Amino acid sequence: MSKGIIFNIEEFAVHDGPGIRKLVFFKGCPLRCTWCHNPEGLSFKKEWMVSRTKRKIAGQEFEAKELAEKLMKGKEVLVNSGGGITITGGEPLAQPVFLFDLIRWLKPIDIAIETSGFANKKVFQKMVAEVNLVLMDVKHTNPEIHKKYTGVDNSQILENLQFLCQSDTDFHIRIPLIPGVNDTRENMEITALLIKDTKHLKRVELLPYHQTAGAKYAMVGKKFEPGFNTTQKVKVWLDVFKKYNIKVSVL
Repeated sequence: MSKGIIFNIEEFAVHDGPGIRKLVFFKGCPLRCTWCHNPEGLSFKKEWMVSRTKRKIAGQEFEAKELAEKLMKGKEVLVNSGGGITITGGEPLAQPVFLFDLIRWLKPIDIAIETSGFANKKVFQKMVAEVNLVLMDVKHTNPEIHKKYTGVDNSQILENLQFLCQSDTDFHIRIPLIPGVNDTRENMEITALLIKDTKHLKRVELLPYHQTAGAKYAMVGKKFEPGFNTTQKVKVWLDVFKKYNIKVSVL
């Protein structure tokens, strides 16, 4: 039985797939997005989170079957609402053996995956075939800018995005809008061109940067260094997507 590590379970989520959902957050991520608001999800190891009022461990190890049983408690509420389980992170695809074992134990409940798309193509393609919905982040289309602010090149991400667009699996594209980094009309236009006329794209979801993103860094002994003006107003280009008949919303 495979084991993996998570750092949170959230009940009654309504913005991460259809219906009411439980969110499970896998711990560990190969990216280092400078705006990340879950720094406790970056490391693949357990770590202390320390504030002025409490001290707790971020990270809990589970066997896949054990975690599935925990997530399925109260599943009637999820099923009756047309919802299910959303697996997010961190990066779920960075723990592939555990992920696929968990999916096997969760079925047939509706399963969604939120991913950066930064993963081995065989792992990504298997995931697309196994789930009901993919929530894929597209942080920037320019490889140099992407690497500057996330620590990795985006070539594998764009290759996986192309596969997703050609698949028979429903998906949403999520774009974290970061002021002065990716919130340009040009970047939105290139993104729209990559995904337009795609049969199973349900919508684009824009997630404007929130100034509380750096709140937890000191709790895990890290320094928040965004590398951009966090007070700058985010630009939202809804018309770019509407021009291509792409449904778009701001979360």
